[in-house]
Amino acid sequence: MAAIVLDNGAYTAKVGYASEKEPKKIPNCLMKAKSERRKQFIGNQIDECKDLSGLFYVLPMQKGYLINWDVQRQVWDNIFGKDVLNAKCSEHSIIIGEPYFNFSSIQEAMNEIFFEEYQFNSLCRMNVGTLSAHKAKDDNKTHLCCLVIDSGYSFTHITPYYNCEKIEKGIKRINVGGKILTNHLKEIISYRQLHVMDETYVINQVKEDVCFVSNQFYKDMNITQLKGKDNTIVKDYVLPDFSQIKRGYVKEESSGKAKQNEQIVRMNNERFSVPEILFHPSDIGIQEMGIPEAVILAINATPKEMHPHLYRNIVLTGGNSLFPGYRQRVFDEVRSLAPQEYEVNVVLPQNAITYPWEGGGVISKYEEFQDKYCVTKKQYEESGQNICLETFDV
Repeated sequence: MAAIVLDNGAYTAKVGYASEKEPKKIPNCLMKAKSERRKQFIGNQIDECKDLSGLFYVLPMQKGYLINWDVQRQVWDNIFGKDVLNAKCSEHSIIIGEPYFNFSSIQEAMNEIFFEEYQFNSLCRMNVGTLSAHKAKDDNKTHLCCLVIDSGYSFTHITPYYNCEKIEKGIKRINVGGKILTNHLKEIISYRQLHVMDETYVINQVKEDVCFVSNQFYKDMNITQLKGKDNTIVKDYVLPDFSQIKRGYVKEESSGKAKQNEQIVRMNNERFSVPEILFHPSDIGIQEMGIPEAVILAINATPKEMHPHLYRNIVLTGGNSLFPGYRQRVFDEVRSLAPQEYEVNVVLPQNAITYPWEGGGVISKYEEFQDKYCVTKKQYEESGQNICLETFDV
């Protein structure tokens, strides 16, 4: 029986059959464009929209938790329907990734929807970090311990694992993710240059195209104050106008004059001061620790004999790990805070965004997959929510 793996992220849902090499990435939201007010775009239908300026989002998730079932149903209908997977749900089992400490009301609603509405044959619900831990164990068979740093759209979680079992008292959460970074960048650009508060989609692309994590923050700050060619950090970004320019891009020559109709945003210290929030949330008034301190606290909450193994196997996942310089910065700071006698190793997988999804593929191949990790429709009909409570540890 083919398993479908769904990593239901707050920004994109990564979905596909477990046997496939890579998943489809579907925006997990409904969108409306200014130019086409009456039409709404679900998931990957946004590719049909010709003018992406002033996109209005309706998100099923708030702060990483699923609260708007009407929107989520429409996205799932699109995913399981003929446009994406074209799946006959009753013939498949589904593995779904969900956040840590998910509310029991959300869990119960999820069981109900997958069994009663979509009629899936069996269901496996698992934390996204646990999926990553299974993938890490499959990649590196010598390590029983790993520490997963999952920095996504809504928040960042740091979780220690032993043999793919999470150590609950070691889980640390930082309420900073890609959404806060994009919103902060919108505010900076709107204050300094151009009003872009409605241009979430475009500014998110700007962030992805030009931002990086600085490994020498004060030195880079000094460079941004230099004039002309001495400033090696400044970049001019050409914004899309959706007639001639469909997608924004970095202008090669900073000193070049703008062509007619080109709208340019100059990115200077914003390039690295925005991702810096992951390491110092207090910069924007969020009174929380950054990622390196959370790593040390997470490891210190585990038994002492596990510490050297956890430091040696830190795995980065989630969209924020794609910032250039991110892996090096996490390594440098954890190395400076960790006890000298421990070796520190930080791994950034090639496919940090789809890594948990691949973990779902690994789990689906286990011999005990159906018996140990799943609840079947028949069991659900006999025992109701209780069997799900006993089986799924989220």
